[in-house]
Amino acid sequence: MVFTPGEKPGLEQDEVKLQNASKQIVQTAILRALQQVSQESQQKETPPNSGANLQLERGKLTKKHEKK
Repeated sequence: MVFTPGEKPGLEQDEVKLQNASKQIVQTAILRALQQVSQESQQKETPPNSGANLQLERGKLTKKHEKK
């Protein structure tokens, strides 16, 4: 293996680690987006004035504020 001046032998390993981390981030983002779409489609199926839907929305608001 030949290295150009300034290039370190571990550079290729670092690039592979970065690529793997990037893939994992993208996969996680896709899964979260799919879950969100699924939840939103389920909410559309529930009548907007039902008590269960109102309680569900209250729980989501509480959880969002707790994360901050």
